[in-house]
Amino acid sequence: MHKKKTAGKKSSQTSIVKGKLDISKSGMGYVIVEGNDKDIIVRPNDFNRAFHGDIVRVQVNSSLSKDKRLEGKVVDAAERKQTEFIGNIQMSKSFAFFIPASEKPIPDFYIAADKLNGAQDNERVVVKLVSWDKTEKKPIGEVVSILKSEDENDMAMKEILIEAGFPLAFDKEVLAEVKKLQPNISREEISKRKDYRDILTFTIDPVDAKDFDDAISIRNLDNGNYEIGVHIADVSHFVKPGTLLDKIAYERATSVYLPDRVNPMLPEKISNELCSLRPHEDKYTFSAVFQITNRAEIKHTWLGRTIIHSNHRFSYDEVQEIIEKKDGLHHKPIVLLNELAKKFRAERFKEGAINFSSTEVRFELDEKGKPIGIIVKESKDAHKLIEEFMLLANRAVASYVSKIKVNKEPIPFPYRIHDTPDDEKLKPFVAFAKKFGYTFDLHDERAVAASFNKMLKEVQGKPEQHVLEQLGIRTMSKAVYTSSNIGHYGLGFEHYCHFTSPIRRYPDVMVHRILQQCLEKDLKLDKKMDERCKHCSDRERKAMEAERAGNKYKQVEFMKNYLGQEFDGIISGVASFGFFVETVLHKCEGMVTVRDLSAYDDFRLDEADYALVGLRTGQKFRMGDAVRIKVVAANLSKRQLDYEWVTEKTAGGSGEPGKKGRDVKGKVQAGNKLKSGAKATCKKKK
Repeated sequence: MHKKKTAGKKSSQTSIVKGKLDISKSGMGYVIVEGNDKDIIVRPNDFNRAFHGDIVRVQVNSSLSKDKRLEGKVVDAAERKQTEFIGNIQMSKSFAFFIPASEKPIPDFYIAADKLNGAQDNERVVVKLVSWDKTEKKPIGEVVSILKSEDENDMAMKEILIEAGFPLAFDKEVLAEVKKLQPNISREEISKRKDYRDILTFTIDPVDAKDFDDAISIRNLDNGNYEIGVHIADVSHFVKPGTLLDKIAYERATSVYLPDRVNPMLPEKISNELCSLRPHEDKYTFSAVFQITNRAEIKHTWLGRTIIHSNHRFSYDEVQEIIEKKDGLHHKPIVLLNELAKKFRAERFKEGAINFSSTEVRFELDEKGKPIGIIVKESKDAHKLIEEFMLLANRAVASYVSKIKVNKEPIPFPYRIHDTPDDEKLKPFVAFAKKFGYTFDLHDERAVAASFNKMLKEVQGKPEQHVLEQLGIRTMSKAVYTSSNIGHYGLGFEHYCHFTSPIRRYPDVMVHRILQQCLEKDLKLDKKMDERCKHCSDRERKAMEAERAGNKYKQVEFMKNYLGQEFDGIISGVASFGFFVETVLHKCEGMVTVRDLSAYDDFRLDEADYALVGLRTGQKFRMGDAVRIKVVAANLSKRQLDYEWVTEKTAGGSGEPGKKGRDVKGKVQAGNKLKSGAKATCKKKK
């Protein structure tokens, strides 16, 4: 049956698509659909109870005229970006309204009197969205916590978490479900596992860690080889599919590490008690056990569920001292593990892994969470020991699963993949590196990796080290989760996944479940694996953004104490509107704007040279250059530091500001001096 065309009217058709709703400050909405070149416009009256950031189903009225923008109406919110909001209470006689504090337009919430939980008029609160159905004119909420104005620091960290879509607490129903979980070790369960309780086993973690999710066992075999076990907390034994606990773990997908707190993926009873591999306790684990020669050759790999008993809990510092002195508790197996780890590491780089290293900056905090010092930590042998054995286990699991096929097709599995560098980013970087005398072989991926490693080795201690390391990292793709396995370029692995941190990462829980199905030959293929991988990658990205925001807040809070003072810095980035400077002593980044430089010259961005260049004088501010700055503003609400370029002769010696020949070694030296005697106050993730 053919439709008749009506004269003078354009043909149109409707379809329903799924995408992310982005609401601008002006109130106009745009639905971003993956794979579509153009966003779908949604007018404010057509949001249909959806908030900014929600994944929505939108009915599109797509005109057949090619030059017109797509418009649509939201059908419903398929997935909420966040369910908790920060704002203020506005009291009425028998109820209250909640006014969200957000740059994006969000409607007021209705709060019943019995859902105020003690909140008073105009108090700053966290409110949870309870419901908003078609019969309700406004969202219905309840107050979950009151933010005290005297604790500005705590309020700021909570706001960062909520903005990123991470709830601050677990619902009562979830905690009730966790309470029912039993810690007892049963004979029936032991009979299903390999028993490693009589083999020397220990954990190595940060000094202030509470959730120990990995342990290492070691013993000599009669054939002269070593049996080394990487034992991981068996979270999947307690967190079952279909439970409320599993649902919230998936929604969060990751723990978030802020400078003064951890926002956990799982309730404390799971992360710090039931699953934590605490010393002198029997614990259920999922293990990768390797038979290894003294030349670090893997002769045999076994994967499966186990039970262990940790003999000792080491901190990284304790193990580092044992490695350096070759003395102390269990020093022989620890020194042996370190030697094997070094061989694994050397082999990785030989096979194409890229040797990027980064300095970890942490804050020393007082009892109220205010930063009173900066701690610069470098990765030492103790950290690298654990890293290599975790990489070994992750790779072994991914390699095993990759070989399993159903109907000649690979099974859905959350691989951790890392794509090759983007040519558009790589080519300008290669041209820039050549100015310093470093050449790149671009004829294939392995040659590029070898060129990176050669450069990273040769640049050590030179003035250009900082800029080339930072720009090199920026050429790299982001690692993500996906069922389409293309390998991990940065690690040089054909197969890789995350298996070793199920307490803090949901993909590891999925890996444990699928691995057990493979071992039992009872596969339940997950048709939604790609959707789950994308969700976990998105949540990981949001967690990283929250962590950066938390660190930035602490930087601003710390540098408020130094307003008007001058410091040596390194240019860490350039843009058309100014350049970023990281202080050598504190590693705190701020901006010098082009507006503030206008008194000296008219500066323009030279993208190829990663520099701002003065049109009249030729004065150049290039990424990696040493400069002197003054701290002129520290805005906590914007998490923003403003610096001013100081033109006087700098402490580095040369009076020529921005001269690239200045020695940058002081950056590391200053950090090492700062580190001595300082204590860390927040748990570091592995």
